[in-house]
Amino acid sequence: MEETREINALLHLIDDPDEEVFGVVSNRIIDFGKGIIPNLENLWENTVSEDVQGRIELLIHRLHYRDLTDEIEQWSRNIHHDLLTGALLVARFQYPDLGTAQVYQDIEKLRRNIWLELNTYLTPLEQVNVLTSILYNYFNIKGTEVAYQAPEEFLINKQLESKRGNAIANGILYLVLSELLDIPVRAINIPKQFVLSYFKSDYDFSKHTENFMYKSEFFIDPISGQVFTHKDVETYFKRINVPPVTSYFKPLSNKRIIQVLLEEFSKCFTEEKDQYKRKELLALASLLDE
Repeated sequence: MEETREINALLHLIDDPDEEVFGVVSNRIIDFGKGIIPNLENLWENTVSEDVQGRIELLIHRLHYRDLTDEIEQWSRNIHHDLLTGALLVARFQYPDLGTAQVYQDIEKLRRNIWLELNTYLTPLEQVNVLTSILYNYFNIKGTEVAYQAPEEFLINKQLESKRGNAIANGILYLVLSELLDIPVRAINIPKQFVLSYFKSDYDFSKHTENFMYKSEFFIDPISGQVFTHKDVETYFKRINVPPVTSYFKPLSNKRIIQVLLEEFSKCFTEEKDQYKRKELLALASLLDE
């Protein structure tokens, strides 16, 4: 009863013109956790002031963001950093009430269709051709260059729904399917690109002294699924006038991939009114520092 009275009092103060008062009220509302969101939504529906509605929307966002921060911290602490779980957490920044059932159904449908075409006698290139054919031809997913004017192309739920994703989103989907099917494809750190690599079966991830580039059978562009040779990659490095040092060919951890996704996604929010989203995404990315 006492708590209900306090909540009602706080809700009445949301429209206080004094920013300092509103700051104190906001922090106290956030302390109540997500359970207070229905009260805020009801207040929003019964408010005519757009400014007050904006304040309520920001409070609801802060409540979801606090929960998301906790979940990303927990994901970071796990021994196994499941890539699909990480991608879904990023999607929940924009879609906090995201239901994951459809995403898992789409992934399982893709996995099963690829699995039915695989067998132990296929060469590495044939394995990848099967995965690529199902993903880009049967499922008909389209790939685009990274464009910060298209934030939805970063998010796995919208990517599967629209069948359109950028190089990072498509690369993550490709990696998720590869892991489910035991195909040794990993992301690597080539400058200005998100590139995948099929590593040789005798690759030892604990060794960092040899030339990683030549532990790869070939490279894959996740925009289209096109395969590149070592010579193609060497030509690219010559074109950008950068030496192909070993660190560029070291496999990225799943933590680092999700960190890249958060960092790149943050660049979509350039307008003054969206600066808080950019800062929040970068703060989430910093939680994944290795």
